[in-house]
Amino acid sequence: MSEVFHRIRRLPPYVFEHINPIKAKARAEGVDIIDLGMGNPDLPTPDHIVNKLKETVADPRTHRYSTSKGIPGLRKAQASYYGRRFGVKLNPDTQVVATLGSKEGFANMAQAITAPGDVVLVPNPTYPIHSFGFIMSGGVVRSMPADPNEDFMRSLDRAVRHSIPKPIALVLNYPANPTAYTADLDFYTEVVKYCKANDIFILSDLAYSEIYFDDAPPPSVLQVPGAMDIAVEFTSMSKTYSMPGWRVGFAVGNERLIAALARVKSYLDYGAFTPIQVAAVAALNGSDEVVDEVRKIYKHRRDVMVESFGRAGWTIPVPRATMFAWAPIPDQFAHLGSLEFAKLLIQETGVGVAPGVGFGEYGDQYIRLAFVENEQRIRQAARNVKKLLGGKTGQGNVVPLKA
Repeated sequence: MSEVFHRIRRLPPYVFEHINPIKAKARAEGVDIIDLGMGNPDLPTPDHIVNKLKETVADPRTHRYSTSKGIPGLRKAQASYYGRRFGVKLNPDTQVVATLGSKEGFANMAQAITAPGDVVLVPNPTYPIHSFGFIMSGGVVRSMPADPNEDFMRSLDRAVRHSIPKPIALVLNYPANPTAYTADLDFYTEVVKYCKANDIFILSDLAYSEIYFDDAPPPSVLQVPGAMDIAVEFTSMSKTYSMPGWRVGFAVGNERLIAALARVKSYLDYGAFTPIQVAAVAALNGSDEVVDEVRKIYKHRRDVMVESFGRAGWTIPVPRATMFAWAPIPDQFAHLGSLEFAKLLIQETGVGVAPGVGFGEYGDQYIRLAFVENEQRIRQAARNVKKLLGGKTGQGNVVPLKA
């Protein structure tokens, strides 16, 4: 009998299992760890959402089982959001499913549509569930460029022509985690046209739709005419409304794919606790001011990180969206690779980061830093890092920011 179960054997060691014990040991020794590693929002959930939860949970009728695809009011609220934000009309009964966060929805969609040996095209580097959801479902992952530049379509065509069997789906993720790359509607239009011609589904992760910084709201792939024939999009309330622990997300789009996801979920869960879903309705139907405030805070933290780390000698490219910076390892430490450099940062500076290799082998020369600490803590992290970098300073290291 094998010592390792088949599906577990297909999964590589989790990179953060190497980092977390080092952080835990340092904390046990009294070290103040400034943790910029996990994208775990530190901002409180807005009061009106919390108050709606309190009000609803007091009603014992809400303590019963809910429904796995989400209560009707929540699905209607998500459809209304897509109408306001993207001009996309959705049928809340057939084109919307509420999920336990976008991660759960993505994993169960992979399970719903993947047969053993199916090929799926996935960006590299990317958020781990984009690959491992399909690997756990018996699929085969073929890496694609993460940057939606002029080479993307050539790479897509090459991957489709040289994959046996032909790919069943393409994963998109813009604004991207971890790279913070963004895509425009022209890019989506070209991808949709190609995928329709080749019978390839599109699975779009739009979890960071509202965390953008340059007055150019990220589009939805579903805005492209005809995209609804082949595409499903995943969103989350975790970052937009500072509700990470509430576990509320959505899958919307193609009716066939949504029905497949809903059927799988019906065997696995009864949905989120009803008061959480009711509170999520209050969030989606409420004022956009709370979302604007969240966006403003992350933009300020981004600016502080870019400026302070730049002065410390580590140039941080300016992300246009998400709550992350994707930074090349400083030249003098590039030989270490991202995992060893991340360990060194914790041990020598007390700053926790996410090693790029945790998002795919093509991320190994990068580090992801999350805007999950306040301005003072970010500046302190930069001062700590400055000591490790040998005190290199100077205006040449500071990336200019747009006003």
